[in-house]
Amino acid sequence: MPSKLQGVLRPQVSRFRLGDFEITNILDGVAQRPGPHPGFGANVSAEEVHALCIANNLPPKMLEHGFVPTLLDTGKELVLFDAGNGEFRRKDGVGKLHSLLPAAGYRPEDIDVVVITHGHPDHIAGLVEDGKPAFPNARYVFGRAEYDYWVKGENIRERRLANQKQFVEICVPLAPRATFAEPGTEILPGVTAVEAYGHSAGHMAYHIESAGQRLLLMADVTNHYVVSLQVPDWHGDFDDDKDRAVATRKRILDMVATDHLWAIGFHMPFPAIGFVERTPRSYRWVPATYQLNF
Repeated sequence: MPSKLQGVLRPQVSRFRLGDFEITNILDGVAQRPGPHPGFGANVSAEEVHALCIANNLPPKMLEHGFVPTLLDTGKELVLFDAGNGEFRRKDGVGKLHSLLPAAGYRPEDIDVVVITHGHPDHIAGLVEDGKPAFPNARYVFGRAEYDYWVKGENIRERRLANQKQFVEICVPLAPRATFAEPGTEILPGVTAVEAYGHSAGHMAYHIESAGQRLLLMADVTNHYVVSLQVPDWHGDFDDDKDRAVATRKRILDMVATDHLWAIGFHMPFPAIGFVERTPRSYRWVPATYQLNF
């Protein structure tokens, strides 16, 4: 007798320690669609992308893409990195951050700081809920280059024109409560901005350190744990400056692997925490197990 096919049941909240900090990753949702080619590996053949998927026991013509905002509790402030898809795509089964906060033990009004790594829709749309700021007591941090790029609206590629309009509508009203980070800025004790331009004009990663433990919140430096991270030379359609995104991927992945940093990636498989290991040809993603539970 066949199963009743009740569907995939997956965890949505994961918490772990980093020194004296506590970090909670929340699954804003998962999108499933045809792919990964040409969205990933557009500068190589479909057959090459399919072969890499098969070698990693992935379906060659279907893609699952998760979205994982991160909450950092420093003991003094509760910091949210990226706000997810929000109402913008809730009908598509994503945009769950707001409703999952209680399961993580928090309320929207508990969040003190919202850090936006970059201005793409899956990172900014959740800043608004029911037409009002979703996190009413928060101050905001934007990368200066990123904020200026979207507000000025110059040299926006065609597929990002609606994105630019959305950024101005959502983020500009928050500017009076915002600070603007440059690479190297310590935005709060233990959290420093790292230049990661390419995926977007002013995309930022963030280095987090507490009690000798270190982590790099990579955001969208690499957008898939196989067809982006294992092959940093492959172009991603989501990358606004593809050549610079490739250079950034190589630099950041080398740093994470060389310095043995823990890493969080916004689109890594949930719970999206692991490390990057060198291979003879490139890199691979190694998920965390219980190392950060103590």
